[in-house]
Amino acid sequence: MIVVGITGPIAVGKSTVARALEVCGAALFDADAEVWAYYQGEGLEAVSALFPQARVQGRIDRARLSASALADPQALRRLEELVHPVVAARRRTFLTAARARGARMAALEIPLLVETGGERFVDVVLLADAPEAIRRERAMARPGMNAQKLAAIVARQADDAERRRRAHFVIDTGGAIESTRAQAMDLFRALAGSEKEKPGDA
Repeated sequence: MIVVGITGPIAVGKSTVARALEVCGAALFDADAEVWAYYQGEGLEAVSALFPQARVQGRIDRARLSASALADPQALRRLEELVHPVVAARRRTFLTAARARGARMAALEIPLLVETGGERFVDVVLLADAPEAIRRERAMARPGMNAQKLAAIVARQADDAERRRRAHFVIDTGGAIESTRAQAMDLFRALAGSEKEKPGDA
């Protein structure tokens, strides 16, 4: 089984690439989804203790948590210290199960793969990339996004040159979604030897 780490800057289309690989037959691990599940489950009390203002009606509010964490770097580091071991454990469990099922490929969607040293857990680093202007336009269209918040998020990410230097493959996500999916399909076939149909074909 080949393990592919999908990464890239905010609003670049990582999830589109990940879902296309999943349709092709890859087992998919979404790190952000696992983090969110932790926040709302076993990590609820610990996260609430760090960011009490982010808890609303017994749940962690995503927008409030994001704003609070970006405004307090020390608390953000403590949050990461809570989350990273949990996600690592879930990733190991996922990979064990995927191998047991005989999956040809495991795709790990990890936005900060390069920044956190996650390359050591994957065989291939796959970068989803698009021109900065397109990424910014997509990001600013998201609910609750503003220029200050976007700048804080981008500041935590590696720059474009560093990401490209460390990637084995790059998928251009700046065009139509069909193009992104086709590139992902071609890559799956190249790496896993699949002859499955294109994502979205009927």
